[in-house]
Amino acid sequence: MNFPFYIAKRYVFSRSSNNAINIISKIALGGIVIGAMVLFVFMSIFSGLKEFSLSFSNDFDPDLKIIPKYGKSFLISEDQKQKIKSNKDIAFYSKTIEEKVLFLYKSKEQVAYIKGVDGQYNLVNNVNKAMYQGQWIAPKTPQVVIGSMIAQKLSLGLFDLDNAFEIFVPKPGKGAISSPENAFNKSNLVPIGIYAINDELDSKYVFADLELTQELLEYKPNQISGLEIKLSPNAKSETVVTDLNTIFSNQVIIKNRAQLNDSLYKMLNTENTVLYLICTLVIILILFTLAGAIIMMILDKKDNLKTLYNVGTPIPDLRKIFLLQGTLLTVFGGLIGLFLGIIIVLIQQYFKVVMITESLAYPVIFNLQNVAIVLATIITLGVMASFIAGSRVSKKLLE
Repeated sequence: MNFPFYIAKRYVFSRSSNNAINIISKIALGGIVIGAMVLFVFMSIFSGLKEFSLSFSNDFDPDLKIIPKYGKSFLISEDQKQKIKSNKDIAFYSKTIEEKVLFLYKSKEQVAYIKGVDGQYNLVNNVNKAMYQGQWIAPKTPQVVIGSMIAQKLSLGLFDLDNAFEIFVPKPGKGAISSPENAFNKSNLVPIGIYAINDELDSKYVFADLELTQELLEYKPNQISGLEIKLSPNAKSETVVTDLNTIFSNQVIIKNRAQLNDSLYKMLNTENTVLYLICTLVIILILFTLAGAIIMMILDKKDNLKTLYNVGTPIPDLRKIFLLQGTLLTVFGGLIGLFLGIIIVLIQQYFKVVMITESLAYPVIFNLQNVAIVLATIITLGVMASFIAGSRVSKKLLE
């Protein structure tokens, strides 16, 4: 390998007598530099957009969420509470109830979910970051926090004591309904806050006190529909999931944050894959120029190759010369492009040159995973293009 590598270095760093080959080689190298730079910048931009998109929903998503395997609710015993509390990997946990109900305000109706939460909920989820107006609910009160889309649809304001914000919850049970008034449990609520995350969540939930929700749904004091958990720093979620399944005798479903937003994660991952494939296709087209430059180099150095062949250099070693030449050009161009891409990303990340709004910079994230992906892509495709071009060296060509 030392001899082919020595010749390959000579071909890379020395000029050819044919000026056209020099120009094509420079174009190929420039294309590799630009391709690597663009691929890294685009992947860093998408990483930033992905984290930016997930940050909205993650404020209201716990690290782990327990939901019943069967039915809408389950019972949690005092023994189970103590076991959860004694688990060092669990920092906080919050009991919740979710149910679709009807809200009424000034003759306007809105079907949404009431989500009853206890006093620990704001320790499990970063609710303060999502608050758009007003404040969070106090325990054991009729106070509620509503989504901005619900407030907009109902034209609802905060602390409106002149107009009742009513909730209607269907009563559980079977049999005929004697009258419409007896079909619902109802109560007057006091909106004291509005949250804003995204359109889907903003039109889905109205947050209320857990005990009030249990009363409206006629639940038992230990009957809930979910348990949301915040893990301790450095805790392994897989270990906690195993412990929780043991505590609840595998009668519940435990989801992590990615599983709670599986559709969003799938969409973002699909978009990332499509973007990567488009950029890779562009790089493949650029590497046709590299393959063309190597083939022209083979024809230009035909006499030299004949001499090497006649003195005993085997055909595979002659092919290795051009394989290594193309690989060196690819690595060299890829590293330069990656270096330029890293500079662009870091400038945007720390100095916020490109802005979406006056206060919001275009999100980008530098991470080593993108560096590895770009290098692996460029080098793999470059080696393949060089191998195909180098295979043109044959006994027939030399003879």
